[in-house]
Amino acid sequence: LVGSEMCIRDRSQGVGSAVKHFVANNQEASRNINDVIINDRALREIYLKGFEIIVKKSQPWAIMSSYNKINGTYVAESRDILTDILRGEWDFQGLVMTDWFGGNSAPLSIAAGNDLLEPGTKRQWEDLLDAAENGSLSEVDINTSVMRILKLILKIKLKNLTSIC
Repeated sequence: LVGSEMCIRDRSQGVGSAVKHFVANNQEASRNINDVIINDRALREIYLKGFEIIVKKSQPWAIMSSYNKINGTYVAESRDILTDILRGEWDFQGLVMTDWFGGNSAPLSIAAGNDLLEPGTKRQWEDLLDAAENGSLSEVDINTSVMRILKLILKIKLKNLTSIC
């Protein structure tokens, strides 16, 4: 509940919130290779519940996917976590971004539901271009991510315009 109240407070001051690290980010040491082996019930009741409350109660502007894996798949590359649960079940409307260098594959990260890849390296860009050209990253996934980024930009611009007037 505290997280959702913080998001609501931030928004009341004209500031958007980015909630992190989604999800099961249990440790700092070796977090890029940590693989959380967990069953669905524990994942939902322990790790996802706090994020679910935040999303449903406050709709933060952004969520950052975590570095770790869950059951062998990087969170940043998990369509089940980022699209099916976060967006599908909870109706999250904001932007999802990777943590810096999160995940292993830029195309898989976009296809999973990340909209923004941090830090946006030349290698990530080249991998995305190759995947778009060879069809392994769909135009639908690309356009969906672009629309979410533009939606956030427009939201910020609108906030700035209304605060000036």
